[in-house]
Amino acid sequence: MEKEINLRRLVIKSFHIDNVLLGDENSVDKGNLTISRRSLDLILQKEEAIESININVISPKDHNLWVNSIMDIIPISTKVLGKLGEGITHTFTGVYVMLTGVSKDGFQLAEFGSSEGILKDVIFLGRAGTPSKNDFIINFDVTFKRGYALDRNLPRVAHRSCDRFIQPIRELLKIMDGRTATEFNEYYDKIRPEKKKVVIIKQIAGQGAMYDNQLFPKEPSGFDGGRSIIDMGNMPIIVTPNEYRDGALRAMT
Repeated sequence: MEKEINLRRLVIKSFHIDNVLLGDENSVDKGNLTISRRSLDLILQKEEAIESININVISPKDHNLWVNSIMDIIPISTKVLGKLGEGITHTFTGVYVMLTGVSKDGFQLAEFGSSEGILKDVIFLGRAGTPSKNDFIINFDVTFKRGYALDRNLPRVAHRSCDRFIQPIRELLKIMDGRTATEFNEYYDKIRPEKKKVVIIKQIAGQGAMYDNQLFPKEPSGFDGGRSIIDMGNMPIIVTPNEYRDGALRAMT
């Protein structure tokens, strides 16, 4: 029997966050993540459609508060070596970013049903892609100015703005000493001669004004550099297991 052939190796090093605070500068120190609001003014200057952005740190189990429609739950991860799906990725555990949005006219940024309401009632915790009850949530809440059409562009503006907010935190994560990681995992894309060839088909949406997905961003689960499934004509795309694992797909709804 022929030996297995390793095509790509992905190493994900996790750094656990025990506490999240708001402060003057972004910083990470001994499990404490401090988030700065200073980048928001620059983001607002670049996006004329945005009226305001509010940052709120939601502590574990403190979920009895109102939130606007949830557009995405985003892990904070970054490439340290190589490209998406291979090399080394650093990621935080214990914290997620939650993107929410509303217009000044009062319209929630959602299609096929919005999810505004009391957080504990509109999110299912502890599932794949959602925070656990013990995780911190950084709520990036966007309010758009009056008079803008609720078309495909507004969700893209919200995602792009949130990505700009996260990137300085990724830069801190990128330079953290991998030897201090709280968890270390290796994953391989492999060829197994004489074994069955398995393909998993995942159907994703690419229709309507706001029902979109991005593929292959520069950063894991990022926005910058990603390509819209709509702009690609909803063509079938081959994604390796490690690319999928490394955040190659981002929901835009």
